Amino acid sequence: MAIFGAIDRPAYCRKTYTSILALAVAAPALSAVAAAEEADKRIAPISVTATRSPIEAFEFPGMVTVIDRDEIERRQASTPADILGHVPGVEFTSGPRRTGMTPSVRGFSGSDVVILIDGVRQNFGSAHDGRFFLDPSVVEQAEVLRGGASSLYGSGGTGGVIEFRTLDARKHLQAGESAQLEAKTGYHTANREWHVTTNAFATPIEGLGVVGSLTRRSSGSIRLGNGGELGASDDDLLSGLAKLNYDLGGGHELSATYLGFTNDAQEPNNGQSGTANDIVDKEIKSDTYRLGYNFKDPSNSLIDLDAVVYFQEFAADELRLDNNGAGPAGELLKRDVETFGFRLDNRSRFDFGEALGLTLTYGAEGYRDEQDGASASGNRDGVPDADAEFYGIYAQAELAWNNPFGVLPGDLLVIPGVRYDDYKASSALAATDTEDDSFSPKVGVSYLPNDWLVLFANYAEAFRAPDINELYLSGVHFTIPAGTFGPGSQQATNRFIANPDLKPQTTETFEFGAGVTFDDVAMEGDRFQVKASHYRTDGENFIDLEVTQPAFFTECNPFIPGNCDGTTRNFNVADAELDGTEVEASYDNERVRFVLGYSQVDGENTQTGAKLGVLTPDQLHLDSMLKLPEFDGLAGWRIEAADEFDKVNTANERRDGYVVHDIYAAWAPTSGALQGVRLDLGIDNIFDKAYARAFTDANEPGRDYKIAVSYAFTW
Repeated sequence: MAIFGAIDRPAYCRKTYTSILALAVAAPALSAVAAAEEADKRIAPISVTATRSPIEAFEFPGMVTVIDRDEIERRQASTPADILGHVPGVEFTSGPRRTGMTPSVRGFSGSDVVILIDGVRQNFGSAHDGRFFLDPSVVEQAEVLRGGASSLYGSGGTGGVIEFRTLDARKHLQAGESAQLEAKTGYHTANREWHVTTNAFATPIEGLGVVGSLTRRSSGSIRLGNGGELGASDDDLLSGLAKLNYDLGGGHELSATYLGFTNDAQEPNNGQSGTANDIVDKEIKSDTYRLGYNFKDPSNSLIDLDAVVYFQEFAADELRLDNNGAGPAGELLKRDVETFGFRLDNRSRFDFGEALGLTLTYGAEGYRDEQDGASASGNRDGVPDADAEFYGIYAQAELAWNNPFGVLPGDLLVIPGVRYDDYKASSALAATDTEDDSFSPKVGVSYLPNDWLVLFANYAEAFRAPDINELYLSGVHFTIPAGTFGPGSQQATNRFIANPDLKPQTTETFEFGAGVTFDDVAMEGDRFQVKASHYRTDGENFIDLEVTQPAFFTECNPFIPGNCDGTTRNFNVADAELDGTEVEASYDNERVRFVLGYSQVDGENTQTGAKLGVLTPDQLHLDSMLKLPEFDGLAGWRIEAADEFDKVNTANERRDGYVVHDIYAAWAPTSGALQGVRLDLGIDNIFDKAYARAFTDANEPGRDYKIAVSYAFTW
């Protein structure tokens, strides 16, 4: 486990990149089911998100998880929650409807988590819709970096970073192959979802990689574990990817990507609701255009350049179908968010002999968000017309030291970094612009005294600027119709109150942990690994939402016009604290694989003692897999267990604990007439458990039979 080389030594860098390339080339030659398991024996998971330079996830001074394509296929993922839901510290708490799913990381959600797709920021923000829209069919790999990350990623890095990388032709074609066409179809019973996917990979000329992907999904109401249905959950989704990578030679590479997503859904205006009221025809569109340039000078270790420019447009149009909401049937509501952005960074590597190596990563980033809301009356309530600009510069050093001070055994890795950000938000709804800046330092240390142990700690300061919705919200939030409390009772209206004086929230996180890894434990070629951490985050000026609605009859008289009106506003919590623990463990050999994840998080307003953050119950995930190479297959059992959720401020936020079981199997012949076929089978929630996650009034899906069949033809 030569940490020195992992960071800097040219020999190791060649080894790392060569190993990754070898896996990419060799994987299609293996069974599609067994490739990742066999590769795990040879190559430890490599993270790029954690430091923006390849590093073994186990050696990084923090917690980062890498999820590969094979894991996504085994889970028959239909949503991003299916890809990430098992990662310790990550939770999707917004109900089972696809459009409402929002991730939280270590108790942070919304704008507190940076979300990237091929390096493109996902800055769509809505209280009742998801943060981003992506079909799993186009995902090659995903990473989750937990903890303060503003030193590299700027505003929003308080909870962590989630990054998705889209399909890459070079990872699906072996040497000597020029094209592959893959067709896939499948069905899920819980929401009656059919899906069809076609993927094409080609290298028509030397150096050129081409990817085309098209997916259609159609689903209906969701059957729940309590025997009922979550109505108004219809989706009709179309997702497409077009991607070019061209190696110009001499270390130069160009890339161009278009990623499109459209979902015509019929659901409540609040897609996270557990009811079927206030129904709208909701059309969500996301279009992303990205250009990239890479230059890794083979003769100069000082140049390893990445540059990205992008434009992204989100649009959410909602046509009211009933009179049960804040507006009449037939009203059209619109929300458009456009993001223009760039990122430029370089890695310079220095070799100071056999004992010391250094990688400097430095660069700049900028992006601009523009939001427009519209309705029949002009401006849309709760969707302010506003824009925001962010610009940042950053630098990070990765110092790898073998036999430090000539006294300590093993390797020492020290990663200090800092970023400066300047931002400005403006809207016609405010008399003046909101402007501020921030420095975000971080330092992490890993010490590996031998080949099987790592001890690590990190300290990070992070910040999150108030977003344009939090600053400038105005108009009607919701209404309680007249007559609700009998003849003569009046309509009650809850209105947004803008707060352009919001301050950016800042955090200080200290984290420490340890890990062990052993090979040949019970048999030759096996591996056991466990890594755990504990963290504490102290925050100032946490941005929280306060909904004030007088209680009928006890605090207001519903028969007096306006007497029961309420308000909704964002405000700063002066002091807050979150702490938690995470554990990841695995055992892998030629016959079985076990993966375990555990997480615990708690948070409070230190002045009042009130619970704060998107908290979750203590959770345990276990994935047990039996490998059947003699049949070109595998079978597995997953368990998700959650303790009773009682980290609440009101009794109605409590949730019962639960244990949910899934089973799965896969078969992919490696020879004969059926070579290229893959069959995946699964049953989620096999005992039809009725349960609900925290911070949603919607139950989760019940028993779900799943099947997917694909065929890949390569020439």
